[in-house]
Amino acid sequence: MPAAIRVLRLISSPRGAESESLRLSHQVLDGLAGRHSLEVQDVDLNDLQHVDRDYAMALASPSDSDQAETGSARQRSAELIRQLDEADVLLIATPMHNYTVPSTLKAWVDHIVRIRMTFNGTPQGKVGLLRDRPVYVALASGGLISGEQARQPDFLRPYLQAALATVGLKNMHFFCVEGTSRGEHALLEARAVAQSQVAAFFSVE
Repeated sequence: MPAAIRVLRLISSPRGAESESLRLSHQVLDGLAGRHSLEVQDVDLNDLQHVDRDYAMALASPSDSDQAETGSARQRSAELIRQLDEADVLLIATPMHNYTVPSTLKAWVDHIVRIRMTFNGTPQGKVGLLRDRPVYVALASGGLISGEQARQPDFLRPYLQAALATVGLKNMHFFCVEGTSRGEHALLEARAVAQSQVAAFFSVE
């Protein structure tokens, strides 16, 4: 029997089990499970500390020592990078907050986009050091961000694409449940549309 693929799922909504992005991520897991056996590691980002002065000073120095105090932001950064490096698939469950990623997910990005560990700076620009792998983003937005009826900007998808490409992750796929604040009927329709997108993707991938 083939080895299970390791899925790292990031949970960034403060709504917990009631989160639409978490619900959508379950459907992505179902799609993956139709093709592979899975080992899923969940990381709730809501308690993640932000980077601190020690972290910032280390990154600004010519060499970033591996030595970090227990419980420090640098130690947490190294742990998060290790989790990501060991995963075969990255699954991000996130709402859109004020047109972009919530601060919880931004904190994770700040921890894993780390010079000399996940990317190198070169005269030609930043070069990612991590191997590429599938990244699935289960996104929930209160308003509409796609199609002719979209009335709000979307900085979340281009930001994640740029940030993760910096470390070498470019194989990205987005699934969206949009208009979650437009009433129960619209929400049910949005869920059905998102579910059909996921099902269609995994039926032909």
